[in-house]
Amino acid sequence: MRTLGLESSAGAGAAERRQTITEADLLGLGRGESLVVPADAVVTPLARDAALDRGIRLVEERAPEESALAARHKPATRTVALGSDHGGFAMKEDLKAYLGELGYDVVDCGTHSTAAVDYPDLAYAVARLVSEGRAWRGIVVDGAGIGSCMAANKVPGVRAALCYDHATAVNSREHNDANVLTLGGTLLGPGLARQVVKVWLETEFGGGRHARRVDKIMQIERRFLRP
Repeated sequence: MRTLGLESSAGAGAAERRQTITEADLLGLGRGESLVVPADAVVTPLARDAALDRGIRLVEERAPEESALAARHKPATRTVALGSDHGGFAMKEDLKAYLGELGYDVVDCGTHSTAAVDYPDLAYAVARLVSEGRAWRGIVVDGAGIGSCMAANKVPGVRAALCYDHATAVNSREHNDANVLTLGGTLLGPGLARQVVKVWLETEFGGGRHARRVDKIMQIERRFLRP
């Protein structure tokens, strides 16, 4: 992991300048590595695209007190709630085995066959475990992943995201702190689904300005919750 800092410079306005992250700052970094950038840095579009293409994570530097808070709230277990409707059953079963290989504890919320069921029921079962703190993350698979995402997001405290590639998986975690992932079982192959799940589970929340925006999302939810 490489950490960038603002070089000291003489002049009254030096401390106020915002650092710009360009493609040059990514030189020497390989796939899977991380670049820690200052919280107020400007990342150029070309640098961001290059990072996505090369599998390099851009991690926003956190203030010491923010890092300590995140550490206190880090889950003690790695339990993943997993569910699907009949359209996602085959993928759910494959992901259940894969999650076990990765070392996660899996709670299978169903369904348990290809008999027709209603996706909102399964999405709710997964989302509820996440909302109540009984699961660290949740994954729901249906035909397209859209309906389950809508249903899961009705559960307080849940931030569900429909992801379909590496970039959307990273973005949903780094920017939105998504805690439920939905997948389209008829739209993704098993190999790509595994890749999306792995990167989604391993990507940390970026914090910083993203934390402020996620908090605003949760404020909207709280406005509509009945006392």
